[in-house]
Formats: sequence, C-alpha cells, structure tokens
Amino acid sequence: MQISGKRVVVVGLGKSGIAATRLCADLGAVVVATDSAPAERLAPEVTTLPAHVVAGGHAGVDFRGAELIVVSPGVPMFAALADAERAGVPVIGELALAASQLRAPLLFVGGTNGKSTTTTLLGDLLQSAGRRVFVGGNLGTPASEATQLQLDAAVLEVSSFQLERVPGIRPHVSILLNITEDHLDRYASFQEYADAKGNAFVSQTPDDYAIVPQGDEACRRQAARGAGRLIEVGGAGADYAVGEGVIVERATGERFDLRETQLHGLHNHHNAAFAVAAARAVRVPVAAIQRALRDFAPLPHRMALVTEARGVRFYDDSKGTNVGAAVTALLGLSEPRGVLIAGGRDKLGSYEPLVEALRNKGRAVVLIGEAADKIAAAVGDAAPVERAADMPSAVRRAFELAQPGDAVLLSPACSSFDMFKSYADRGDRFAEAALSLKQELS
Repeated sequence: MQISGKRVVVVGLGKSGIAATRLCADLGAVVVATDSAPAERLAPEVTTLPAHVVAGGHAGVDFRGAELIVVSPGVPMFAALADAERAGVPVIGELALAASQLRAPLLFVGGTNGKSTTTTLLGDLLQSAGRRVFVGGNLGTPASEATQLQLDAAVLEVSSFQLERVPGIRPHVSILLNITEDHLDRYASFQEYADAKGNAFVSQTPDDYAIVPQGDEACRRQAARGAGRLIEVGGAGADYAVGEGVIVERATGERFDLRETQLHGLHNHHNAAFAVAAARAVRVPVAAIQRALRDFAPLPHRMALVTEARGVRFYDDSKGTNVGAAVTALLGLSEPRGVLIAGGRDKLGSYEPLVEALRNKGRAVVLIGEAADKIAAAVGDAAPVERAADMPSAVRRAFELAQPGDAVLLSPACSSFDMFKSYADRGDRFAEAALSLKQELS
C-alpha cells in the first residue's frame, strides 16, 4: 500500500488511532486525525501527533477529499464516512493498514472467547524456538507500532471490530476459536457478527492454514470463505486432539503434556491445542513447544486459581464478560460442580446457554449487578439462585453453598461497568474477598 504524499484521514484517537496516525505520517502522508470525543478526554499524546487534529466531532474534516480513510476499531458508521465511501474513497481499518506494512507472516487469533490466552501462548511457543515475534493487536499494542521491527512472525489477537475493514489482508495462519453471541448492540444480527469474525479467512490461499474447532459448522463455514488448509482442534479424531492432560498431533502421534502447566479448565487446554496447532503449522519444534507450555503463566482474570479453602477452589474468570465465556468456564471446570458468581451490565444476549450449563455443572448461582433479575428469570429452577449486594457477600454466600471438592467460579457473563471500574477491578475484588475469607477460616 503506497501512502506517501496521500491525504489520509484517521478516525478515532484511542491507542490504535494514535498508532495509525504516526505510521501514516512516517510513511509520508498528510494526515488529519479526528475523534468525536472532546480534546480533554483524549490521551495527552494526541497533542504531539504529526497531524492536524480535530476533536469534539468532525467539523471541517474533508472526508470526500481524502485519498484514504483509516478507521479505528469500534468506530461506528456515520453520515460523512458513508458519504465518502460511496464517493469511492478507500476506507480501511487500522489492522489492514498495519498488515500492509508488516514484513513478516501474520498469525491471527480470533473468536469470541479465549483469544488473549491463545495469542499470548502462541507468542511464547514461537519465542521458545528463538523466533523474533511481535504479539499484540487487540491484545495490548496496536499492530501499527510493529511495522519497523525485524520479525519472523506477527501474532495478532483480532476482534470482530478490527476485522470489519480488512480488504486483501492475508494471514498465513488464522485461528477461529469459537463464535458465540456478543456485541449484539453493535451488529444487526448474530450472522453479521460471525461474518466479521470470518473476514480473516477470505484472502487465504492453499499455502495458508485455517484452524477451527472440530465439528463447529459455523466456524467451518467461515473458514470455507477462503482457501486455507483446514486444521481441526477438538476430541478424538481431530488433527489436534485434547485428552486427559495431553494434546495429540494426529499426523505424527506427537504428544504435548499439559499436566505440568498452569492452564486450568478444559477450555484452556483447547486454547493450548489451538496455539500448538498454529505453532506446528509454522514448524516450531516439539521441544520448544513443550518448554513453553511448561513455563506459561496464564493471563490475569482468565480462569486464574486464586486460593483454596476447606476443599473449595476459587477461580477468577472476570474476563468472562459474555454468556459464551461463562458457559465455557463452568463446563470446563475439573471439579464436579461449581457455584457460579455472575451478573453485571447486560449485553443483550440470551442466557439460555448458561441455564443449560448450570443444569449440567452448577451447584448454585449467586447473582450481582444490574442483570441479576434477568439472569434469575432465565435460570428459574434450573439451579438454586441467590443474590448478593457486593462482591464480599457474593464470595461468602457462594462458599457456603459449595461442597468440598467444588469450585467457586467468578465468570459473570456480563460487563463490569455497573459496579466496577473494569473487569480487572472486578476480578481483584473477587480475589481480595476469597483470600480474606480463607484467612478468616484458617
């Protein structure tokens, strides 16, 4: 993509927009950077950008006169942008801009749940083999910040928002972990959301790899939009099969031991299998993979074992901000039953899958936050339902409902912003309450 001398408009000045603005300017473009938020709400570094900055709206920005528009993830369509696109102005996302400038194979990790763990682990697997790797995208550092690095691979977590505008982008490896309901406040339908996820496959060739869950027809349909070689992760018969504490590579019979890892829950073992499949697709040796699996430190608030008290384990999965994530966490428990702490700000999806998971695996559910009534109505008599006004009360009541050998699981199925600053703050409060309770009981 030739950008030098072009008139470029960058829309949205969060981390991705700031990185895109700097990249475009470094490539010789004349950049106008704009955001609907007022200047005082933007990061201080916006004032140092090598661009004409328009904040508090887009007044005076000549979208139709631009030669390229770069849209940050999450920026919704608005009239001037739609008008420019109808007039023939190319509109791409920050991810597509970065991908056009990266000089390394791209490895994408997408899906509704499990992206961050899988992305981080995949980066570790490649680094264990001595590869020069950038790990980022939706996870932390925007890809636009990596374009000047000397790399052997770029491992990028990709969200549906980032994949909305990626014409011609071709990842050598594209993982789609799962597709469950999320962001239905953004998309007109579940299918529209799924199609955004699947855009990562469209430009793949037979020299590339499309990695999906075994037997997941929605993911297979998305992978079939491109020509990448299909690899399946799942149970017996899959290309990478997850068994009791082991991943088996069908083509070679190689076995990757998970028993010494810190990855808790069956779903995290599947995440590991996706990472292994991708690493093997780019020829990472078995010994390097085994070493990295053993040494991997899980990300905070993603099925993190906090403590154990009187035979009950407490798991922090505060990052489980949608129903699919909570279902996966609950069903993936190694313990026979779990008391689930759920609730928060509703994300407009159905709670029925969570009800089924509670029937199968739940000892009880303790509800907090704005969505408590809606979840309680959905659960009905599928499991005992209790309410709590705050996190310490929820943790205490969940422990009282649990039996020795059970788990207390925080996996809220909702966003955190009704009671907490973030999912991390929510998870920290859970951990504090669990540790305090253990100290009290000891």
